[in-house]
Amino acid sequence: MSVSTLERTARPRRSRTRSRTVNARPALVLSALKPHQYDLRPACASLICPDCQTWVPITGLQTKQPKVVPHDTGRAGKDPAVRCRLGSNRLVTVDVTVRQWEERLTDGNSQTVHRRRTTVRRKPKVAVAPAISQIAAQQKPAADEPGDGRPLWLLRKEQWAATESAVRDADTRRAQLPAGAAPLGAPPVPRTTLHPERRTS
Repeated sequence: MSVSTLERTARPRRSRTRSRTVNARPALVLSALKPHQYDLRPACASLICPDCQTWVPITGLQTKQPKVVPHDTGRAGKDPAVRCRLGSNRLVTVDVTVRQWEERLTDGNSQTVHRRRTTVRRKPKVAVAPAISQIAAQQKPAADEPGDGRPLWLLRKEQWAATESAVRDADTRRAQLPAGAAPLGAPPVPRTTLHPERRTS
């Protein structure tokens, strides 16, 4: 790979650097991160940079001031060379031992290994109700309305004239009181309007 290519793409991330530059931001506390976001094995001590979300080596893990090495935001040799200025040379507070990290990682794996994905139950599709105009268009004319061109009011008048005598007979029968329908021991219902007399003072 030529020198020009190295300048244009992200550089490889070295696990050890001699840079004395220290980032002014607060140190990263490992206990605040999730177990799968960092690795404390001596051969590959690294963590995920919170700023560029890439794995970055931790240099000086056995010293008093371990820190994140200077790094680019992309993959080495493939992505553009953009320096992660917020996360490079940032101090790391190692407050978790390797044994504690392994236990947390194992516990988290045992809790999630038996999980199953939730089965999505689709709701049945309901047919859309037709509009009022569609219902009116689907309705057929009634059987008692012949399509001879007569207006509806004339048809209704003829139907009423045909049933007028039967309706009057039914009203007459309803007006007649059947025998024994009057309540026992009660005054008769007045059939004329009563007008009480006013008292004279």
